[in-house]
Amino acid sequence: MDTPGATPKRRLTLAMIAERLDLSTATVSLALRNSTLVAEETRKRVHALAEELGYIYNRSAASLRTARTNIVGLVVHDILNPYFAELVAAVETELGRRGQTVILCNHGDDLVRQRHFLETLLQYRADGVILCPAAGSKPQEVTRIVDAGLPTVLIARELPDLPDVPVIRGDDRVGIRSAVEHLIGLGHTRIALVGGHQGTSSAASERRAGYEDALRAAGLPVDPALEFSAESSRRAGRDVCEAVLAARPTAIVCFNDLLALGMMMELKRRGVDPGRDISLTGYDDIDEASVWSPGLTTVWNGQQEVGRLAADTLLDVVAGHRPSETRMLVRPELRLRETTCPPVG
Repeated sequence: MDTPGATPKRRLTLAMIAERLDLSTATVSLALRNSTLVAEETRKRVHALAEELGYIYNRSAASLRTARTNIVGLVVHDILNPYFAELVAAVETELGRRGQTVILCNHGDDLVRQRHFLETLLQYRADGVILCPAAGSKPQEVTRIVDAGLPTVLIARELPDLPDVPVIRGDDRVGIRSAVEHLIGLGHTRIALVGGHQGTSSAASERRAGYEDALRAAGLPVDPALEFSAESSRRAGRDVCEAVLAARPTAIVCFNDLLALGMMMELKRRGVDPGRDISLTGYDDIDEASVWSPGLTTVWNGQQEVGRLAADTLLDVVAGHRPSETRMLVRPELRLRETTCPPVG
């Protein structure tokens, strides 16, 4: 509140900064948006003076002039999962480098929460959204926001009947198949699959299909008694361990690293040593996988590459360019460590 009788402070404007630096207001505006159309040294001078004067760039006013807000939504289903934390970091790094601000939503596979956030992005005229669809999402949900003017790129999960919406993810079918083939090569014939729920997402379906592909290619039966549904968490890995061991597999393939690390904890508690008494693999190759003891054999799922490609692709779409590819699969890599071995006995 101004002191009674005091002269009100003049509101800082772009014109004031421009006058001080002997620049045009258009150049100052571009510099504050970190536009590459302005020389780096000039951008630094503008930002330095703006900070000295306490100037806050009015993005809303600028968006009315440019039809751009430089705001991008990033929507994922489980930020507590290190895979998504690493993917989010990659997206933020790339978009930040390009002068974009990221607003994050963690919908937790809640369709209502997802819809509310997407509508909010439309209301605030975000430039676009990078979306990992909630389980159970319908293609019409994405079509609706695209038709309303919100450029969209899908990550990690894809939906059918959206040929013009880019999707970028790891090749889950190939990735799981590589893990199962590795175990078969070691001599395993009773291989359990742990994680996912049938039909909940394209990733779950693809990973299950890759598991079954590898078994059939090796002439091994697909035994439903060796397939276990579970949430993607350490706790779920601990909780499902007893049921998995009761099926007497010699190897276990988990849908993600969190499940595998949870199972590893419970196996050790029961006196079963992964890599000696039983084989265990994860999926994603999060940072923890390589530092646990024993190191977890897993499949790198390209989270950094998916994030970078998603950011680049969205900005291309926002700029009005049609991607040369609308379905980009990052090829996964099997990372061999210490939790796999030939079957015992």
